[in-house]
Amino acid sequence: MAAYTLPEGFTDFDMFAFGSALLVAGVLGFFLNGISILSYLRVKEMQTPSNFFVFNLALADISLNINGLTAAYASYLRYWPFGQDGCDYHGFQGMISVLASISFLAAIAWDRYHQYCTRQKLFWSTAITMSSIIWILSIFWAAVPLMGWGVYDFEPMRTCCTLDYTRGDRDYVTYMLTLVLLYLLFPAFTIMSCYDSIYKQFKKIHHHRFNTSIPLRVLLMCWGPYVVMCIYACFENVKVVSPKLRMVLPVVAKTNPIFNALLYSFGNEFYRGGVWNFLTGQKIVDPVIKKSK
Repeated sequence: MAAYTLPEGFTDFDMFAFGSALLVAGVLGFFLNGISILSYLRVKEMQTPSNFFVFNLALADISLNINGLTAAYASYLRYWPFGQDGCDYHGFQGMISVLASISFLAAIAWDRYHQYCTRQKLFWSTAITMSSIIWILSIFWAAVPLMGWGVYDFEPMRTCCTLDYTRGDRDYVTYMLTLVLLYLLFPAFTIMSCYDSIYKQFKKIHHHRFNTSIPLRVLLMCWGPYVVMCIYACFENVKVVSPKLRMVLPVVAKTNPIFNALLYSFGNEFYRGGVWNFLTGQKIVDPVIKKSK
């Protein structure tokens, strides 16, 4: 067995516990998002422009699951076996997944607003263009630290990599605040405003098809604490925060793909029929949207 040195503030049990949490979240998310992806690819009837956003969300989330499983593997080893280049790639791949996932949450909210409120049909050209832009921008902003604006480095447990928030220098501050604006505040505002309009529409027709407050709550529950820590690191020395707490927050964030799969694939009235068809072979019954009087 290879020799290793435990990171400061962690015991063998801590490494095993965090690794197990990452493993459970990664396997469950991978399974759920894998079903979502296969359902879309195998069931022709569900291959619509609106469901294409959900499909892309599942792709982004399963990529984040793979990122978490890699961290779980390293946690069981008690050290990072892939070197600094592997760390850079791990951080880069994880960042792409996160940025794309949050962007597609906003895209789905925007599309649902049109489905339920304006009745405007989403065309394939629009869906493909928006999805392509989301992936391209996610890759660009994730690649920025590789070019010197910010740095990817190890998390406190040294078995996974992310943006190094311990530096607190000008590059980190400007990059992080830009990401918070573009990939949290703007998507959160889009999600909030779209679902608020949908809620008013549901109230008008006296038919609430789903809980419109849950999507934003889930996003903020999973990513909010971690982002708050990253913002805190812009102004104060984040190393005063316990290393274990600094590891708990990204582990919580990596559970987001599980909730996304449950909400947007298995809980989506336009998508879950296809999942059921894929799993059981029973035909899809398309839901009918009730129009306001």
